[in-house]
Amino acid sequence: MSAPDDLKPLAGIRVLTLEQFASAPYGSMFLADLGAEVIKVENAATGGDAARYAGPYPLGPADSEYFQGWNFNKRSVALDLSSEDGRRAFEHLVGGAQAVMNNLRGDVPGKLGLDYAHLSAINPAIVCLHISAYGRDNERASRPGYDYLMQAEAGLMSLTGEPDRAPARFGTSTIDYMSGLTGVVGLLACLMRAGQTGRGCDVDVSLFDVALHQLNYVATWYLNEGHVSTRAERSAHFSVGPVQTYPTADGWVYVMCMTDKFWNALVQGLERHDLRTEPQFATPELRCRHRHALSVQLDAEFAKHSTEHWLKTSGSCCPSRRSTPCRRLSTAPLPRAWG
Repeated sequence: MSAPDDLKPLAGIRVLTLEQFASAPYGSMFLADLGAEVIKVENAATGGDAARYAGPYPLGPADSEYFQGWNFNKRSVALDLSSEDGRRAFEHLVGGAQAVMNNLRGDVPGKLGLDYAHLSAINPAIVCLHISAYGRDNERASRPGYDYLMQAEAGLMSLTGEPDRAPARFGTSTIDYMSGLTGVVGLLACLMRAGQTGRGCDVDVSLFDVALHQLNYVATWYLNEGHVSTRAERSAHFSVGPVQTYPTADGWVYVMCMTDKFWNALVQGLERHDLRTEPQFATPELRCRHRHALSVQLDAEFAKHSTEHWLKTSGSCCPSRRSTPCRRLSTAPLPRAWG
C-alpha cells in the first residue's frame, strides 16, 4: 500500500519504533506508507534489528531482503538506551514525536522507560503502543513468543492441514501481520483522542489475543453448541460446500461456492446441470455434508481440462459482482488503551 504524494494523511506525524522481525515493523510500515515519519530506534549495542541479518538473501552488511520486506519508507537511528547519551538523544526525539511503539517482551517497556508513565513527563500527548506475546499485566508478561508458537497455542494449527496428517501452520506469519495492524489501529485511534485532549496513553496488543480471536465462529460454535471443529480434507470450509481444492489436468484450482448463486454458476460452467437436481446437493449445508460424493463428481469434471482452461471458464460464467449491505457480527480484538 502506498498513498499518492499529494495524499499523505499522516504527514507531520512522527513515530518512534523500537521493533524487530515482523509484527511492529509490519504495522509501522503502513504508517510510513501513509506519510508518517517512522524512525526505527535500533539498539546500537546489538547491531540493530535482528531481521537485518536473516537469510537467505543478504543485500550487504546489516541488510537483507527479509529485512526490507517490512521496512519500506522508514528512517533509522542507532542508540544505546542504557547509556546517558543514548537516553538523552531518545528523549529529545520523544519531545517531537506523536507516538512510540515497540514489540518487546511484555516486561521490558517498563524497565526501559518506554511506557506512558515514563514518557508523559516529556510529552503528555505521546501515545505508546506495546505489541507483546502475552501483554504487560499478567503472569506471562515476561515470556517471549512468536507467530508460529501462537498458532499452536491458540489452536489454529489443529484446524489447518489435512485430517490424516500432522497439524500445520499458516504459510506466512499471519499472526504477526494481524497483530501489527491491530496495534496501529489502536495507535491511530488514540492519536485522534490525544489531538483532542492533549493527553496520550498506553495501547496494548498481544499476539496471543490476536491469535485466539482468529478462531472466531469456530470458537463460538464450541462455546455455544459444544461443536469441536476438525481439519477438513483439501482445505475445505467447515460448514459450506463445495468450498475446497480440486485437481485439474495439470494442477489445482480452489472452488468457492458460498451461496446457491455460485453453485448454479459452477454447474453451468461444468455443463453438469443434473447436479442441480440431486437432493443431496440441494443446499450449501447438504453439499458440505455429502462432500465426498460431490468430490467424486467434480473431480472427474475438473480433471478433463487444465487449470488455465477452468480459470477462463470461471471468468465467463461467474455471476456479476454486486455491492450488498453487510451487517457487522463481530469486532477485532480491541487494543486496550491505558492512561
